[in-house]
Amino acid sequence: MSVISIKEGLGIPKYKQIIISIETAIVDGVYKRGDKLPSINSVRNRFSLSRDTILFAYNDLKARGIIQSIPGKGYYLINENVSVAQKIFLLFDELNTFKEDLYNSFLNNLDPNIEVDIYFHHFNYDVFSKLIYDNLGSYNSYIIMPANLDNTDIVINKLPQDKVYILDQTHLELAQYPAIYQNFEKDIFNSLTKGIRLLKKYQSLVLLFPEHKQPQGMRKGFNIFCKMHSFDHEIVDSIKQRAPKKGEVYLIPDDRNLIVIIKKIKELKLRLGKDIGIISYNDTLLKEIVEGGITTISTDFNKMGQLLAQMVLNKEHVKIENPNTLIIRNSL
Repeated sequence: MSVISIKEGLGIPKYKQIIISIETAIVDGVYKRGDKLPSINSVRNRFSLSRDTILFAYNDLKARGIIQSIPGKGYYLINENVSVAQKIFLLFDELNTFKEDLYNSFLNNLDPNIEVDIYFHHFNYDVFSKLIYDNLGSYNSYIIMPANLDNTDIVINKLPQDKVYILDQTHLELAQYPAIYQNFEKDIFNSLTKGIRLLKKYQSLVLLFPEHKQPQGMRKGFNIFCKMHSFDHEIVDSIKQRAPKKGEVYLIPDDRNLIVIIKKIKELKLRLGKDIGIISYNDTLLKEIVEGGITTISTDFNKMGQLLAQMVLNKEHVKIENPNTLIIRNSL
């Protein structure tokens, strides 16, 4: 019990004195990984503190990943690195090249004493729910990419509202949370409008749209554009069994299927950018080079990561739309 010291008149809140006492004991080697901390009741009785004051201190250490609570047993030391100021829970749908850019930009714009744990739900609601439920109360901030999953608000609402940030896609039921997002409906409409002169070389537009992964706004914006400008169009959930035809433009949202369609075009000896067109989503260095350049609809993921870090560090409760643009290259 002597490791915790509370003094009057220091000008330091009592919960902070508890934190400092425990941190000092860790640095001095008094506490080692696996050691049990004084119980809340014992600290309360010794210093005549409210239970909430002690809980506030312990929850701060818990959110930073220094201690953990075991129901019915108490609090235990799990990490001797007291330099960690914050721990952030980051939940992505999946990892790919451009999300790796977002992640690296986010890390590079955070303070060095902030730790980030990254998780992936792979568009699976059960995995999404379990990852959040298993980590309730363990982090200072929760950054969540809900993707196109339904009913994510049921799970996210279990978290403290002031600790949640929504990333990439947002939904009406998550409107109360700060967010950095893409407006997929507006972005695809505006990008296709920008490229309309080139699109008129072709007879039809084909959107590859796997329902379980892609945002519904993408399909809606595509349909609005095609109907407004009287383009023949089609939405398909797979191109595995499809043979590309002269006069078609393919909008491909993922890189795996981009490779598939390019291979099929080559096998059929169609000329990319003349007989057939491709618009890909999310720009990469490789797309600048492949086949003389692939036209893309893309947002700035580095900027998104930078803005996200700024939002978390400053605890900003805002919504920021990260715009997309059409980058025209040889494939169109």
